[in-house]
Amino acid sequence: MKVAFATRDRTCVDAHFASAPTILFYDVGPDGHSFIEAIQFDTVTDEDGSHGEEGDDRIAAKVASLKGSALLFVRAIGGPAAARVVNAKIHPVKLPQDEPIAQVIERLRHMLKTNPPPWLRRALRDLDAGPERFIDEE
Repeated sequence: MKVAFATRDRTCVDAHFASAPTILFYDVGPDGHSFIEAIQFDTVTDEDGSHGEEGDDRIAAKVASLKGSALLFVRAIGGPAAARVVNAKIHPVKLPQDEPIAQVIERLRHMLKTNPPPWLRRALRDLDAGPERFIDEE
């Protein structure tokens, strides 16, 4: 599964989604993982509580970059941004503290090998459903 990580230093999940200068993508499975790509963002929030000028959508590009991802690991994410991520069928996961990406990947791989928690089973189910899960059944 494709997994995204919000990062400042490119080694840890250490960034708020809106202010993350980089999102790293990995393919993670129960038996291994591989790096896919890093996407760099020039327009990020400065976490000062301001929301920019009217019509200034600073997270649209980030949400669009997540296409195809099942999970997004962040240190924090605001409510409106989280809603947009969830609407894009991506499960955001907030970590309580900065954590090395390698450690998060290993924990995720272990969960995939054993009994995944409900949130991970739901993400896997959505991933397995593929694009046809969005087709209206009329």
